[in-house]
Formats: sequence, C-alpha cells, structure tokens
Amino acid sequence: MEYTLSDEKGKTIESNKGKEPLNYTQGQGQIIPGLEKELLGMKVGATKNVRVKPEDAYGPVNPKAFQEIPKANVPVEALKVGTTLVARNPQGQSMPVRVHEIKEKTVVMDFNHPLAGKTLSFDVKVLDVKVAETKSPETKSPGAK
Repeated sequence: MEYTLSDEKGKTIESNKGKEPLNYTQGQGQIIPGLEKELLGMKVGATKNVRVKPEDAYGPVNPKAFQEIPKANVPVEALKVGTTLVARNPQGQSMPVRVHEIKEKTVVMDFNHPLAGKTLSFDVKVLDVKVAETKSPETKSPGAK
C-alpha cells in the first residue's frame, strides 16, 4: 500500500508515495491495530482516509516513561528541550528518546514513542492484494502436538 501519515493539524509526518510500497500481512500485527482494522476488505485501487486514536496506535502518553538522568550523561550538544537521541532498550533494540526538561543537575528524558498520545491520519491506497501463504496441514507449528 501507499500511505501518507499526518498529525491532528494535517502536518505530514511520513509518506511512502513515490517510494517502496508498504507490504504487510493482514492479521499479523505488523502495523498499528487501528489502521489494520480499517484496511480489512479493501480492494486494489481503493483509497481511504483513516483516523486512528492513540489507544489504537502507539497508546497514550505514559507518565512512567519519563526518567530523570544525570546531566553529565547527556551530550552537551543535545541539552535542548525537544532534541531526539537514540538509546538501546534491554533487548538491544534502538529506540528514540526525547529531551523533555532540563533541570540544574538532571535531564528528564521521554521514552514514550514519538507518536504516543497523538491521533493519526492515514491517507492510504491499496496497490496490490495477495493471498497469504499458509502452512500445509501436515506442517506443525513449533510447540504443537
């Protein structure tokens, strides 16, 4: 599919128009739930504007995702509210963190997803639909008896 993602004010956040289409498998949780639900049953060539509330996207802003860290642990050039840095979670995956507040000796970092708490608008166009490959009946999933 082709899409343009905008915020509540209509400002474009991301778009793949003129680029590589987004491929996903329906029902596999590869895209946010609110968008996946609205795409169900769309045909090739169909277009749609989908508004997705935070609870069906990246969730509400979590107050527990704000952490205070020593100022010395933040690069001097990043000591500006709104600066986005990249941190690693316990699983070693990269994740964006944002400078939320600067205090005398500490910095409050926001570990929420950048789109948490936001209502999102997707303008989508279905470019192709294929039947997903399924396992043959004799193939068992790991852990199946």
